[in-house]
Amino acid sequence: MKPPHRLYIETVGCQMNMLDSEMVVASLRQRGYELAGSPEQADTILFNTCSVREQAENKTYSALGRLKQEKRLHPEKIVGVMGCMAQKDQRLIFQKAPFVDLVVGPGQLQQIPDLIEKARTEGGQHTALSLGRRDGAVKDIKRSHETFDPLRDPTMRPTPFQAFLRIQIGCDKFCTYCIVPMTRGPEQGRPPSQVVGEAKILAEQGCKEITLLGQTVNSYQYRDGQQTTRLADLLAQLHEIDGIERIKFVTNYPKDMTYDLLQAVRDLSKVSPYLHVPLQSGSDQVLKRMKRGYTVDDYRQMMARIDETLGEQAAISSDFIVGFCGETEEEFQASVELVKECRFKNSFIFKYSERPGTRASDNLPDDIPFEVKKRRNNELLAVQNQISEEDNQAFLGRQVEVLVEGPSKKADPAAESNGGPIQLTGRTHCDRIVVFDGNERLVGQTIPIGIYDVTAHTLLGAVVTHESSGGLVSLA
Repeated sequence: MKPPHRLYIETVGCQMNMLDSEMVVASLRQRGYELAGSPEQADTILFNTCSVREQAENKTYSALGRLKQEKRLHPEKIVGVMGCMAQKDQRLIFQKAPFVDLVVGPGQLQQIPDLIEKARTEGGQHTALSLGRRDGAVKDIKRSHETFDPLRDPTMRPTPFQAFLRIQIGCDKFCTYCIVPMTRGPEQGRPPSQVVGEAKILAEQGCKEITLLGQTVNSYQYRDGQQTTRLADLLAQLHEIDGIERIKFVTNYPKDMTYDLLQAVRDLSKVSPYLHVPLQSGSDQVLKRMKRGYTVDDYRQMMARIDETLGEQAAISSDFIVGFCGETEEEFQASVELVKECRFKNSFIFKYSERPGTRASDNLPDDIPFEVKKRRNNELLAVQNQISEEDNQAFLGRQVEVLVEGPSKKADPAAESNGGPIQLTGRTHCDRIVVFDGNERLVGQTIPIGIYDVTAHTLLGAVVTHESSGGLVSLA
């Protein structure tokens, strides 16, 4: 009997990419593939790539460079590059790494099994790419970016009971620094019936928490005749699915954080009150150069809507880019002051990285020295960390419900086998990370944890239970 093909897949980038890799693995498993732990053990090697920052691209090209010798020794191995970098660089990848067999964009991932077989039997280099934003009729461009979401593989998820669920493809915002509208195409919402059907499959597979994905997820809409389904409507449909306990959605756009959506978050108990809403800069001048489509005052109004509707239960995180084209010290300090004002749960802070093909790359000079970017990154991060730790103090002595995800990164794997507890990690409904001692039988359960200490990024606690007297007793 012929041995099965063995696949090694390496994924960099966002949650969309993690989901794409799950889809590709699911499709290849249908062809009898097994997963390998390293490129050396595999006969098929795929890199799922990101183009949002230069560092992610450099990581992929470095990985390809290390693979050159392996391919020379084993020319029968198939090497493929898929995802956003594949769509952006296209045949440039073959020039930089001539031994690559496949270059496949994020809209053509369903073709990968057939392309691998073609490369294996016929040889040669093969591409499958979406149309550019100006390369045809809008309906044809959209069709070329569609994905094949119904294929799922639980073994590729962060945990067996947590899954990503794409509800939206592409983006039409065209921020000047961002390559995504070019690599993932026009914004289009998936049909709600398709999303709900996929969520039911996830629930049947034991999934308890789903995270809805979209480049600007709260802009989601799907028109069917006279009926338009928006995110609030979709959340109400998903809320009715038995087995699903928690629903999150990322990433959000400030001006689309409407009252009806916030009321759905408030009224639907399964929907997490965690809202990730990138701000990117606290300066109107920088936001204008970024073409973000809103002002600082617009963002403040959104924060007021959140506070009015959700109150203290809301947990808001954000994204910032420091050192964007022309950013003055005064403009940077405006970001610092707005972080202090908004008091985000946490912020993801990035040094500006010029991306070829974006409007900023074509029209705005990347004129902030790297050392200045680095200093501003560290300064803003320090301010955010102080706020996070101060606000986490409010959880001291409180009990929170935690979905247990598994052993923490610092867990001693030998601890439980020796009869002792192991350090576990999980998240609250508002997406705060909690670590505590317990046994691995708790993984996948939602349990009460009493908080006794905090850091900027973590709540530290102990498993608790109610005695008949009503007191709390630690089980750890």
